[in-house]
Amino acid sequence: MSDHVFNVLFLCTGNSARSIIAEAILNRTGVGRFKAFSAGSQPKGEVHPYALALLKTANHDTSFARSKSWEEFAKPDAPRMDFVFTVCDNAAAEACPVWPGQPMTAHWGVPDPAAVEGTEAEKHFAFADTYRMLNNRISIFASLPLKSLDRLALQKRLDDIGRKLDKAG
Repeated sequence: MSDHVFNVLFLCTGNSARSIIAEAILNRTGVGRFKAFSAGSQPKGEVHPYALALLKTANHDTSFARSKSWEEFAKPDAPRMDFVFTVCDNAAAEACPVWPGQPMTAHWGVPDPAAVEGTEAEKHFAFADTYRMLNNRISIFASLPLKSLDRLALQKRLDDIGRKLDKAG
């Protein structure tokens, strides 16, 4: 793999929380090495307000945040993806578009914070926990020595990141 900036697409069904959070994290963590995008198979049409609030509290730029279809990234004029990660189980089970350039793919499923029912505090905690899990995985990914790994070794590392148990802390 060369020294270019790697394009990474995070996919989820609704593109309203997890994939948006992942996009924000990688765009800050991997600045200069990675350019992150997000999309959904059935986009909600808006970003979840708790996701936006969490990102703003963590000092992330949220001007990029919009819920959009993964079809935008399957078009011929779309940025060519180097990596595509599903962050929800539903999107991982769906038939994805064919991505130009045969990007590396992996499933990094995390629970849907938008599905949590309970008090406001419990809901906010669910979003914070999602952020923590994605931040852990993305930090590991961003630190991989991409230039020195062959495709098979890199695929194993990507899959391992998705299988890691997220412990508190």
